[in-house]
Amino acid sequence: QKMAKEGLLLLDMWASPFCMRVKIALAEKGVAYEQQEEDLFGGKSELLLTSNPIYQKVPVLLHDGKPVCESTNIVSYINETWPSPPLLPPCAYGKAQARFWADFIDKKVFEAGGKIWMSSGDELEVAKKDFIEILKQVEGALGEKDYFGGESFGFVDILLIGLTSWFDAFEKFGGFKVEDYTPKLSAWIKKCMERESVAKTIVEPEKIYQCVVMLRKMNGIE
Repeated sequence: QKMAKEGLLLLDMWASPFCMRVKIALAEKGVAYEQQEEDLFGGKSELLLTSNPIYQKVPVLLHDGKPVCESTNIVSYINETWPSPPLLPPCAYGKAQARFWADFIDKKVFEAGGKIWMSSGDELEVAKKDFIEILKQVEGALGEKDYFGGESFGFVDILLIGLTSWFDAFEKFGGFKVEDYTPKLSAWIKKCMERESVAKTIVEPEKIYQCVVMLRKMNGIE
């Protein structure tokens, strides 16, 4: 069992958009950590199975051996453990808004995108329409602001930007461009990608696309 810097070990999978969220949050806080890559298809490590027995999923952040599971929960934990810079607005109302949109993004965005690459024909058209509709609602929350919380990159931005790493794959299988439907959201993605914490974490689209091609084959979708 390796001991990590600051006692931090991240159980990771390179293509997981949920792991990317955690890596971006840690980078924003300037906290050093170690990573253990999990082979989710070949066999999960004993450490993963014992650290997250309920879901047996990455990411898991082990802090001095104590496991914290589920990416949004981990990002909250990181924000509370290392308070500076804060990822949530100072006021209760701002925090409540952020939690509302975090929950919306968690429930809707990735699942809707998944339906695009896992379907074909009429189902695909429905999936595409649903996904675009959800993105329009998220874009509405962004409004004219630079970031979801206002002027500074924070909690909701971290949760969504991790998921956007898969958008290129959704676009390729869906035959559409996010930019055509939600230009402000696209501009926000580009702005986030200029941040070092994001740029060094987000896996390039082509690699994710190849991963999704493999997942489709594994699921018998051709």
